[in-house]
Amino acid sequence: MMRLLRTPLVCTLILLFCWWSSPANADLALLQIPEKPDPAASEKADLCQIAFKLTETQSGQQQVVPGMLRIRDTQGKLIPLPELLNRGTGVNSRPESERAGIHSWFVIPGEVQLSVPRSRLTLEAFSGLATELTRTEIDLTGKSSAEITLKLKRFADLSPEWKTANTHLHLMKLSREECDRYLQQIPAADRLDLVFVSYLERAIADKTYITNRYSKQDLQALSRSAGVQFGWGEEHRHNSTGYDEGYGHVMLLDIQRLIQPVSIGPGIMKQGTDGIPLARGIRSALADQATVVWCHNAWGLESTPNFLAGRVHALNIFDGGTRSTYEDSFYRYLNAGCQVPFSTGTDWFQYDFSRVYARLQQPLTPASWLESLRSGRTFITNGPLLDLHINGKSVGDQLELSPGQNRVTIQATGRGRLDFQKLELIHNGKVIQTESTKPVGKHFEAHFDLNLEIDEPGWIAVRTPSPSVPQDPQRQQQTPLNEYGRELFAHTSPIYLKWNGQAYFDLTQARAFLTEMQQNRKKIASQFLFADPQERAAVLDVYSDAIEVLQNRLNSP
Repeated sequence: MMRLLRTPLVCTLILLFCWWSSPANADLALLQIPEKPDPAASEKADLCQIAFKLTETQSGQQQVVPGMLRIRDTQGKLIPLPELLNRGTGVNSRPESERAGIHSWFVIPGEVQLSVPRSRLTLEAFSGLATELTRTEIDLTGKSSAEITLKLKRFADLSPEWKTANTHLHLMKLSREECDRYLQQIPAADRLDLVFVSYLERAIADKTYITNRYSKQDLQALSRSAGVQFGWGEEHRHNSTGYDEGYGHVMLLDIQRLIQPVSIGPGIMKQGTDGIPLARGIRSALADQATVVWCHNAWGLESTPNFLAGRVHALNIFDGGTRSTYEDSFYRYLNAGCQVPFSTGTDWFQYDFSRVYARLQQPLTPASWLESLRSGRTFITNGPLLDLHINGKSVGDQLELSPGQNRVTIQATGRGRLDFQKLELIHNGKVIQTESTKPVGKHFEAHFDLNLEIDEPGWIAVRTPSPSVPQDPQRQQQTPLNEYGRELFAHTSPIYLKWNGQAYFDLTQARAFLTEMQQNRKKIASQFLFADPQERAAVLDVYSDAIEVLQNRLNSP
């Protein structure tokens, strides 16, 4: 070791170290060994800190409101806003759609602090469905801070009696903290009044269903902090295999307890049999004063017998995708004499604006809103806002007609931030009048004001064109896309027309239902799994009872 220390190289290094570290050369050392640059500090120096908020005129004053914000640079590139919740959280999308779809928007829950580039930027914002899109350019070049307020203009003021809800929502693969944030911010920014968060089960996969961990009491507590009310429900369901059509899916809303089993059969639960009909769970829910809403455009073999038996209060369409059209679902039941209010939701995450507007006569609660839904005082939409009156009657009402008193005055309006192209008047499932949209300021409107003579029972509603059905080669015509990249739709529940006291009953549709139920009964008896004849009979009796009731009606004078 001593021999090593005596080598010329080592001695030289020791002398240099002593000289370098002496007090006389301390400043020189600092000058000649600069610190490494801090990338974070450099990046922060290129950012402008802005205090941002959205406002809307309410009662003559500008009030801060929640909403959506999108920022682009001069090249059209989206500016990430990591301080904010991305509106597309949990929603799968194609990468090319993120430039203009739901993932391009960020949630503004109130006044927020943002870090954005010191450059020219384009800001776009809206709140809910009733404000126009506000777009403005700002130049933050050379600025370290700024205050920005975007004023939103409301183009539609629905009566305060109209309250809007999402009847079908589940969330998964989020932490409890992330889920709380999602529920506290997104429904409010979409300007919903009420959201039903529902429990459901699927073997193994339901371990990630975070909304299953919310009790009715948890949702009530969340309602007090989120500015939106939350209701509790359950999706009661059956599939013949993992995702194939079985008996169907049905929402049981404002339940007092979980209806067991929540999911039925080996198709979903990987155990048990197909021996329990949905009708059993529906009856239990009805006994507890719950509201029953069929899911997914009447998908499922058991939808028709339950509708004909009067066990279903409303029908969800487009909750989870455009599986079929209005003609395939709502119109069939209306034409067969069922009074079916229209409803909708979003199923997994709020991937769309989809909602139901219901007209209430009392303060909003989950129970009061559901009472309005059951009465049919509703319209559904993911964009356009609709209104319909016939001789002073509104959606959900009945209008008595008779010879000499059969002239009706129809007034209808559609308004939307985006061009929905047409407003269509529907009579007994057929389009009888069409009115094209016109631009009004930065939104679009269409109106009907006409007189008709009607000499038969039936129903009348208004809608925007039906969106495409990807699975159907004959229905590929798309409607315009909304801000979240989804095809626009809107439809009112009907105003029912009685003729000399008689309601509408289409014999052709009734016979089609009779054939359908007979075929489904045979399919279930031969293809589904039952432990014993008693289980098979319990399921088949649901169809046999409905077939008997419908046959008696067809045979009556």
